[in-house]
Amino acid sequence: MQDHDQYRLFLHLASTLSFTRTAADCHVSPATLSRTVQRLEATTGRRLLDRGPHGVALTEHGHRFRRYVTDALELWDRYCDDDLARDQLGGQLRVFASVTACQSLLPDLLAPLRDAHPRVQISVRTGDAAAALALLDDGEADLAVAALPSRIPATLLARTVARTPLVLVRADQPRSSLKPPDPDEPFVLPRQGLVRDIANRWFRHIGITPRIAAEADGHEALLTLVALDYGTGIIPDLVLQHCSIRNRLQVVPTPSSPGELTIGACIRRTDLHRPLVAAAWAVTGPGQALRSQH
Repeated sequence: MQDHDQYRLFLHLASTLSFTRTAADCHVSPATLSRTVQRLEATTGRRLLDRGPHGVALTEHGHRFRRYVTDALELWDRYCDDDLARDQLGGQLRVFASVTACQSLLPDLLAPLRDAHPRVQISVRTGDAAAALALLDDGEADLAVAALPSRIPATLLARTVARTPLVLVRADQPRSSLKPPDPDEPFVLPRQGLVRDIANRWFRHIGITPRIAAEADGHEALLTLVALDYGTGIIPDLVLQHCSIRNRLQVVPTPSSPGELTIGACIRRTDLHRPLVAAAWAVTGPGQALRSQH
């Protein structure tokens, strides 16, 4: 989480003196708010808040830090306003996406931002898609491209950028057949995340208790295990089509589709006031905005 985001959370908390109310008003989890205060206290080397049985109160250092934060944010907003007036938006946009999303979606998604604001630096971090929304919510990324759950957290804004069906794949070897999956064959599944949840529901729907031969963190790692013939994998078709070992895999027919993933661009609601994030959000269309569900 960037300093200015932490400062705004602290200012709100200093005015409400309620972790519950500030967490709700700022659309962050109470745990995230507590970690923010702990980081600020560690940075300043001072206790900023007293937490007692009768509530929360600012310490002497907390009052001083509140005045500093107010002045710092006012100067920062003035600086950003000056930059926008000159149409010289700069800074670094931190983006998190899976390897597949980086290759298949990010170039088109972020090209308008690059063209309109060439001074903006784009920092891309890749990793397990299942961790994307948690990293975004914790402030470790400004924009994430990730599979969207059916219920969007209230702290986030999400916009659809792609949809992809899930498919079953096996190693493309002579002994591999194209028969539908059966209860006795081994499966390779994601260790966690939406694909694993959808796969579990699909197994129940078709009456199979899967024999799990291996689990993987990340779709690319899963496909490697499938290519090594550890078992049948369940994977987004978008990942399969952009996989470098596609010619070593074959799609398996299924009696019913396991399901579909909606891929979205996501930001934190509290970041919309930041000119850089607002500019990035403006160019991620023309996707369909998704409402969060409480």
